[in-house]
Amino acid sequence: MKRRNGIPANLRSCHTSVVGSYRVEGHVPIDVVRRLLAEKPAVSGIAVPGMPIGSPGMESGSRVEPYDVIAFDAAGRQRVYGSVNR
Repeated sequence: MKRRNGIPANLRSCHTSVVGSYRVEGHVPIDVVRRLLAEKPAVSGIAVPGMPIGSPGMESGSRVEPYDVIAFDAAGRQRVYGSVNR
């Protein structure tokens, strides 16, 4: 499913979803998904690789690891779309 939806191998995580025309991979915060849908950037999707502590569904008390949300496109380009707790 991840390959079929164009999720780059280095960005793969545990959850893959299709939201509108975008792919959302991993524990992406809902506010970042809402921003994606509002801004409509020319990307295939966004991803949070791995399972950072403190990301949605990975809460562990007050402990939070800073992490980046990565945007990717069909050509394989990747860039930081947003940062959480940085």
